[in-house]
Amino acid sequence: MIPVMQQIFEKIEQADSIMIFRHRRIDGDCVGASKGMKGLISLTWPEKKVYLIDDEKSEYLSFMGPDDDEVSDDVYSHSLGIVIDVGNHERISNPKYALCPFLIKIDHHIPKDTYGHINWVEEHRSSACEMIAAFYAAFQDKLIIDEKTAACIYTGMVTDSGRFQYEGVNGDTMRLAGLMLDKGVDTEKLYAHLYLRSFDQLKFKACIYENMQCTENGVAWIHVTKDMQQRFRLDFETASTAISSLSDIKGMLCWLAFIDTDTEEIRVRLRSRFAAINTVAEKYHGGGHAGASGATVWSMEEMQSLIRDADEHIRLYKETHEGWL
Repeated sequence: MIPVMQQIFEKIEQADSIMIFRHRRIDGDCVGASKGMKGLISLTWPEKKVYLIDDEKSEYLSFMGPDDDEVSDDVYSHSLGIVIDVGNHERISNPKYALCPFLIKIDHHIPKDTYGHINWVEEHRSSACEMIAAFYAAFQDKLIIDEKTAACIYTGMVTDSGRFQYEGVNGDTMRLAGLMLDKGVDTEKLYAHLYLRSFDQLKFKACIYENMQCTENGVAWIHVTKDMQQRFRLDFETASTAISSLSDIKGMLCWLAFIDTDTEEIRVRLRSRFAAINTVAEKYHGGGHAGASGATVWSMEEMQSLIRDADEHIRLYKETHEGWL
């Protein structure tokens, strides 16, 4: 057990009221990790007040249950704040985190912003949920967990690791996942929630395969336009799943999904195999993990520029490395 975990446990143990925060544009990992941590604290110390307040909702992740209703600013100002799965403070979804007098940061992204009074950052971890599972494992003689909480934690481990395929997955990941499964997680039901698709979503997937493009050196990409989103009745979150449909093309070491929004902003999902791609994302107002990053562009010209930079990045990688597929 690393000392920072002991510090976090002691701060939680001492607090009467705790606010938990996560990042904007929620995903399975930040939701699972925040709900998982809340579950651990509430089950272990039922007398504590634990709040998870966020106005971003997701139909896709609603099976993990609702968040809490808003409380007064006075509650924030008397609470310990725990921010999970957020690399920099600008991405924290609930701006009232700033009212908390003491902040704990738990994150697995490449550190750019040490906004917490206590910072537990392990960028080698495949997910923030893996860190919450490790926290439970370190204090399992003191912490209480149930099947619902374990399922939330396992959800983030599955989704952020690409079903345990991405870089960062190792033996410890699998042992911690097994520890969650030992608590009775119903994987059949869980995977049904995560991976069953509507008829429109399947037609959207076919549209991706019809319209995707590949560069000369090994970048597959798709632009999910507003027209496409309207035709298949997609919300932003579902439109973003386009990225996973591009991952299995031999020789394509990088894949990109450009998602139109209601503004001029075009959100970008970047994924890669073998070659790190986060340095490309950082040039376009983003960043993240070596093999899974996000970025933003504001024009078709900037989108094409990102594609060219990614293509050149993969060209150089292929020239200097062997063993890629």
